[in-house]
Amino acid sequence: MVINILCQVRKYMLDIKVKKFDELSLQELYKLLQLRSEIFVVEQNCVYQDIDGKDEKALHIIGFENDEVVAYTRIFSPGDYFEYASIGRVAVHSDYRNYGYGKVIMKASIKAVKERYTCNDIKISAQVYLTKFYNDLGFKAIGEGYLEDDIPHIAMIKN
Repeated sequence: MVINILCQVRKYMLDIKVKKFDELSLQELYKLLQLRSEIFVVEQNCVYQDIDGKDEKALHIIGFENDEVVAYTRIFSPGDYFEYASIGRVAVHSDYRNYGYGKVIMKASIKAVKERYTCNDIKISAQVYLTKFYNDLGFKAIGEGYLEDDIPHIAMIKN
């Protein structure tokens, strides 16, 4: 499935593709893993196992601009990761963060959860500094904060 979303800040189309693991081309897989590594390992200076064996179960939401992977999430059906459907590995390339692509890829991910899993309840493990970003998308913090890979996180739910 391809979702074209025009961002108001730029005159580019963010082409969003929703793919199962076995539908990813080798080049797409390489680029999305490269983006995840650039952000979650190098930029955040966090040594952890990004390739965690969960990608095969996930749906991959990939945002392309001019054939480059610039935004990404992966989503899971209820019970695969949490009791609820979930969205994780939310990533936007550092060169594209001022264009609203984070909200665009999250809105596409929320839409994909609703369409693919026919549910509205979504749980995420959010970095604390992004709480307002996720609040603006309808997520509410639940419980106490915690450390995940030495980064402060909070569980959040969207109903």
